[in-house]
Amino acid sequence: MPPAILYYAIPVFVLLLSIEAWFSYRENKKLYELKDTLGSLGLGIGNVITSLFTKVLIFGLFTFIYQFRLFNPDAGSWWYWLLLFFADDFSYYFFHRVSHHVNFLWASHVVHHSSRHYNLAAALRQTWTGNATGTFLFWAWMPLAGFHPIYILLMQQISLIYQFWIHTETIDKLPKPIELIFNTPSHHRVHHGSDLKYLDKNHAGILIIWDRLFGSFQPEEERPKYGLTKNIESFNPAVIAFKTWTDLFKKAYASGSIITGIKYFIHSPGWSHDGSSKTTHQLRKNELKKY
Repeated sequence: MPPAILYYAIPVFVLLLSIEAWFSYRENKKLYELKDTLGSLGLGIGNVITSLFTKVLIFGLFTFIYQFRLFNPDAGSWWYWLLLFFADDFSYYFFHRVSHHVNFLWASHVVHHSSRHYNLAAALRQTWTGNATGTFLFWAWMPLAGFHPIYILLMQQISLIYQFWIHTETIDKLPKPIELIFNTPSHHRVHHGSDLKYLDKNHAGILIIWDRLFGSFQPEEERPKYGLTKNIESFNPAVIAFKTWTDLFKKAYASGSIITGIKYFIHSPGWSHDGSSKTTHQLRKNELKKY
């Protein structure tokens, strides 16, 4: 197993979170709400606990796949680490984008979007079910391509550590070259917005170039409204972690058809067989009809 550098970073996360909360209180910014913050911390702790078990299984699977690798790149060369970085970052982008368009994955990822506040505590608001439902499979091609499982899991941790600091409203837009290439607080604020034009945009991990290349980029214009189009009205970590799952199963069961029930899991968030709720695509289509 790779060194758990993400766990070593947790004290730094808590320190920076505390500084931001103090700044928010001093400047009367209202960036934090106690119950919301406690909910985020509870979800973060739950994620750490579940990851202790799932990461071992993922490492085992990647190690098994690695036996059948097609290439043997040299881990001692600089280009190996450059390729590893790009491979991981693209895998994250692909996973993240699909997670916003398939209910089965969104039911886990929705946890991260459930706060109506955008702060460093929200960065710790992580899923308890993501690995258990197979999100790691988006990286499963990498050991087959010859990247060692230890280095894959290490790079995933580096990516998550990077993404912590971009969950803040205290940093405005950065110099243009940085905004052009990297995921920044400005870009990620858009991603957490529930405004129609911000929905399902800016899926980047570290590099924003993927969004620019594949048409999912949206610059920050006005301040986003954070949270979900239909918010989870609870601060209880367990409710936040599982409510979307229970709602999904209830809708599938109530549809009265196995085929329709399956569609609830494979279609986009908001899809309904009776039109009672809309997907982002449908909402945008309806908005265009007004003009």
